[in-house]
Amino acid sequence: MDAYLGGLVVGQAPWYSNSLLLVAVAFVWLLLAYRWYGRWLERKVIAPSEAKTPAEAQYDGVDYCPARPVVLFGHHFASIAGAGPIIGPIMAVAAFGWTPTVLWVLLGVVLIGAVHDYLTLMISVRNGGNSLPDVARSVIGGPARALFLVFVWIGLVLVITSFCAVTTDTFIEAPGIVLPTFALMLIAILFGVMTYRLNMPTWQSTAIALVLMAGVVALGFMLPIRLEDLGVPTGQVRTVWLIVLLAYGVIASVVPVWVLLQPRDYLSTWILVGGMLAGFVGIVWVHPTLKAPAVTPSLWSPQPVWPMMFITVACGAVSGFHCLVAGGTTSKQLARERHGLAVGYGAMLTEGALAVIALVAVAAGIYFTRDQAPGGTYALLDILGQKAGGGPIAAFGRGFDALTDPFLGRLGRACGVQNLGMIAGILMVNAFVLTTLDTTVRLARFITHELGGQVVPALRNRWLASLAPVALALVLATQKSAFASMWKVFGSANQLIAALALIVITGYLLRKGKRAFYTALPALFMLVTTMAALVWQAYQYLVRAEQPDYALGITALVLLALAGGMAIQGRQVLLGGLLGPRRQQELAPLP
Repeated sequence: MDAYLGGLVVGQAPWYSNSLLLVAVAFVWLLLAYRWYGRWLERKVIAPSEAKTPAEAQYDGVDYCPARPVVLFGHHFASIAGAGPIIGPIMAVAAFGWTPTVLWVLLGVVLIGAVHDYLTLMISVRNGGNSLPDVARSVIGGPARALFLVFVWIGLVLVITSFCAVTTDTFIEAPGIVLPTFALMLIAILFGVMTYRLNMPTWQSTAIALVLMAGVVALGFMLPIRLEDLGVPTGQVRTVWLIVLLAYGVIASVVPVWVLLQPRDYLSTWILVGGMLAGFVGIVWVHPTLKAPAVTPSLWSPQPVWPMMFITVACGAVSGFHCLVAGGTTSKQLARERHGLAVGYGAMLTEGALAVIALVAVAAGIYFTRDQAPGGTYALLDILGQKAGGGPIAAFGRGFDALTDPFLGRLGRACGVQNLGMIAGILMVNAFVLTTLDTTVRLARFITHELGGQVVPALRNRWLASLAPVALALVLATQKSAFASMWKVFGSANQLIAALALIVITGYLLRKGKRAFYTALPALFMLVTTMAALVWQAYQYLVRAEQPDYALGITALVLLALAGGMAIQGRQVLLGGLLGPRRQQELAPLP
């Protein structure tokens, strides 16, 4: 029988449940994918030129602003990563087991997610930094742009809602991270001034910022911030945190990118990369056994592995939200086309590596239990707050604490701080959640302006265009819907945006006379999978539930209707991508 020590299993275990072996195979796979498939896409599909990018040709100092490659990688990675590649794999492992989860992460991120991100970025760069919905109008048709914009706007509202909700939960669970989280904003502004106004070398600005960040983390341990201690009634704490976070998102969305967005994302990348390295060292040091079942006995019940596992993993394998970042902010900051592969394809592969580390943290670092009822399922004890509270991010923090106990735990205890690894893990995720939040609100501002600016002149105002999606997100975030249900609707919307983006990319490549099966096939798979997930969710929320959840059920139906309309608009593009441009032209011309 296995023995339990510090939350980790030691003793006899099947060879395939060795976490170090899993991580080694995963990282080698991702490195080979970058060198082979990524370079092939760069060479055969994009062929970077030395022409001026929109960041230089359309410089305005607010949205169009060239960034140094390492800084832009930080912005892009911080914006796309967020909590998605951590929350999704954790929930998928709990429901379906680690084997199907890790297989989808590794295959999906290489063949679909990174391809989607890189090609979206470069197509936007080649089209003046315009968003993918604008490209959709030229390659699919006018109605496709309107459908895409509406779909994207709803998806962004769901992103804002989900990430605000999960950040609020972690602020309540771990008050020691509140001060460091918000202090990072001021440090980021200082970094931006040092780098872009005082022209200090990047390494000097980085060193100063990292020292300050270490100081505020230590200060956070000594000064945990609990709203109850400040006089806020317990029943209103969650609402107050939601308002604070959303207010931050509005402010961050209207200031110039060099002031907060670029430096904050760059510094957050240091936090996440440092956390990933600590997690990797912990895995090498402890190499714990994966305690989670490889495949759960309930693989098809109470929710089917297809399509639900794919939309539950969400950002860890492929994310439609990334096309909005790539074509919304990153393309406006890319200084040279040759930097695109590392920023677009490389950042997504790095996100896949993060998903694998998160998977190992919960599958090996915290206890699993088996529901003894007939047909009972395996579940993480910490997942969704059923035992210890705090939700998936807190579960990740506990697992990360177990992995890093030999060095972070000892350091913390020597300094009189308990569970230093847990605090570090939660802070690592929260720093990225807020970077995703401010980028998302900025993108929602762009889309709100495009959708309603001509009809309602007031929406041309940057502040009002930011407030519109934020107000709806606040309404949704204060509903009684369980986070797990909200996450699945978000995942469906997110994956459908990816499918629609891949359809547009396919149409663009066809217009350039290129074969596009490597985007058309993933587009078809994601479209069918996510539409099936929406049908299942609508049935669950509106028909099978004892108390119907009309907010989520109706949202699922609206998304399904929009996706159906977009699929009809793009059917000829998909056909051309699958059969080849010449054969497709014989069947029907592109609209």
